[in-house]
Amino acid sequence: MFNALILEQEEKQTIASVRQIDESQLPEGNVLIDVDYSSLNYKDGLAITGKGRVVRQFPMVPGIDLTGKVIESQDERYQAGDQVVLTGWGVGEGHWGGMAEKARLNGDWLVPLTDGFTPKQSMMIGTAGFTAMLCVQALVDTGITPESGEVLVTGASGGVGSVAVTLLAQLGYNVVAVTGRIEKNGELLKQLGATRVIERSEFEEPAKPLEKQLWAGAVDTVGSKMLAKVLAQVDYDGAVAACGLAGGFDLPTTVMPFILRNVKLLGIDSVMCPREKRLKAWQRLSELLPASYFEQACTEINLEQAPEQAQAIIQGQVTGRVVIKL
Repeated sequence: MFNALILEQEEKQTIASVRQIDESQLPEGNVLIDVDYSSLNYKDGLAITGKGRVVRQFPMVPGIDLTGKVIESQDERYQAGDQVVLTGWGVGEGHWGGMAEKARLNGDWLVPLTDGFTPKQSMMIGTAGFTAMLCVQALVDTGITPESGEVLVTGASGGVGSVAVTLLAQLGYNVVAVTGRIEKNGELLKQLGATRVIERSEFEEPAKPLEKQLWAGAVDTVGSKMLAKVLAQVDYDGAVAACGLAGGFDLPTTVMPFILRNVKLLGIDSVMCPREKRLKAWQRLSELLPASYFEQACTEINLEQAPEQAQAIIQGQVTGRVVIKL
């Protein structure tokens, strides 16, 4: 028997409780893992609180990220004792996830723990950092260079945003961080590498079809009105890597930025990202993230604290990453 955070639905309400379950209750998969750490992402917050339609079936063990050691494997790529990492693939939504002391998963969803990272560090990165790396690489691939101008990061205090700020700064970009908690997080964002920090309130006015050109590129984690505003302000031939919808999934904009300024909107998905692209992203993270990143903006909790932290993350009260020690 081992501990797991179980989500159940009662009268259309999601109930989260830590319970003991048996290995035989785990879903099908060809690799059994002894989980060391999971992490808490915005999507996990939505699942645990029931605020979003994330969970596709109940009961469910949430946790879209995990790292641990292989106990037994029917996949020839993995042997007992191997340290592995999982992010995405619908785990924690349609297949039991990382917020349990054991997990049974499909070997195709796993990658080896990258050399240079401890298990805890891999979860300090997790889906958030992995997604940030995909966003940054997408901007680089469009030809945006540090000489092109400032690069904006919205939702910069969150998991994706804080890693994006760090990665862009490490690559030599002038990073402008947007946060709604500038008094609390402004100094931290500058420590991560932001050259300027500006208030989210500056983006709350509805966007005009086109506004003054300010940004060579942007990483947007918010969506909705924020993304519309950013698109209207991006330089000619610039690009925005969009990966989140914390502000909503609508996009109240026009085609003007795209057809008059050649702006590119780059959709970033980390859930179904192919294995080879995953391996390259993790390797790039190991090359770019400084040791100082792992000394900042991280909270470690236990399984019992996850529901409370889930409420905090969807209310925008969490800075950086939350890792769960199993």
